[in-house]
Amino acid sequence: MSGLWPPPSKRFVFVEEGPPGVGDVERLEVAVPEIGAGAGLPGIVAAKCGASVILSDAAEIPNCLDNCRLSCQINKLEDVPVIGLTWGQISPDLVLLPQIDVILGSDVFYDTEDFENILTTIFYLIRKNPRALFWTTYQERSADWSIESLLYKWNLKCVHIPLETFEADEEFLAGSNLPGSHTIHMMMITFGTSVPSIT
Repeated sequence: MSGLWPPPSKRFVFVEEGPPGVGDVERLEVAVPEIGAGAGLPGIVAAKCGASVILSDAAEIPNCLDNCRLSCQINKLEDVPVIGLTWGQISPDLVLLPQIDVILGSDVFYDTEDFENILTTIFYLIRKNPRALFWTTYQERSADWSIESLLYKWNLKCVHIPLETFEADEEFLAGSNLPGSHTIHMMMITFGTSVPSIT
């Protein structure tokens, strides 16, 4: 079964329009890995806007990596690297990533069993690239789920990005039925002492 989960549609609007107060994303020259890329929509859009993108998904699931490569091929982005990164594992591919500015992750917080592994990977990347920001969207699946204690454990801070900041708080976006009635959140995560203001 193929299709897009609701969060990528929100991410698409954000990547296309750029962060509040930054201006057009086409003017940004940034290095952007996308973790848990799936079909790779946020990374594909960022690459189309000129960012230097690396798509990644679970190293142990070749079909995920094949999906990323197919998305690149369909979008005429054959030069976008696709690598296997498994959350929570410090692999050679993770260690050898070039300097990065922004990390993308669309709806990666969908299974509580993965939360710490995701944040372990993000911590490693941000520690290696102290100015890097992790931008993520996620679909709220349970009001009881939280990453707050894990953020504290890994000395990470989180800023909630209001979707209305870039007019992505509507029920239907870009002529699609996404995200529908799902509750979608956007966050920016970085080291505990370096979260910039976006207002």
